[in-house]
Amino acid sequence: MNKLINEGQKPQKGKKAAIMIHGRGASAESILSLKSYLKLDDFALIAPQAAGGTWYPYSFMAPDQSNQPALTNSLQQIKEAFGSLIEGGVLASDIYLIGFSQGACLSLEFASRNAQKLGGVVAFTGGLIGEKINRDNYQGDFEGTPVLISGSQQDMHVPLERMQESETLLTKHGAKVKLMTFADSAHTIRQEEIDWVNQHILG
Repeated sequence: MNKLINEGQKPQKGKKAAIMIHGRGASAESILSLKSYLKLDDFALIAPQAAGGTWYPYSFMAPDQSNQPALTNSLQQIKEAFGSLIEGGVLASDIYLIGFSQGACLSLEFASRNAQKLGGVVAFTGGLIGEKINRDNYQGDFEGTPVLISGSQQDMHVPLERMQESETLLTKHGAKVKLMTFADSAHTIRQEEIDWVNQHILG
């Protein structure tokens, strides 16, 4: 049984909702703590929990088969969370995906495999998943969905090149992408990223 934590408002038509996806070694509770910084007061919040705190065992750029079946199972878990919001009456265009690190990668991967008009996608330090980006995995049209891809220019886990490749692919599929990179090497979420999301995606 997959674990989901629900907080905030009740999912319903005309209301916004966010699926918040934690990083490796973290928890649903930890990613939900971002509600203290992001403008999510009026949102229904849903946070899936990865088994053992890890969505997939190796680097997001490891050979594809090495992260199976965990990656497929994790994407299914996000699909179920998304589906539960739709069943609750929330429109896809009012659903936001917000993730950090592994959660950011999963947010981008799920959104791009199912591209449609969403409320927004926030990928704090992440990129599309795979040893190489397989363009055959991605379909649909984001129809102008705002997307943030952000992180360090020298992050030890997420190379700048993969963030740039992800920006290119999402843009090709109709997303309005902001790539925000930083000169420091910190694997974290910065105040500048929070401020940009609050103003341009959640505002």
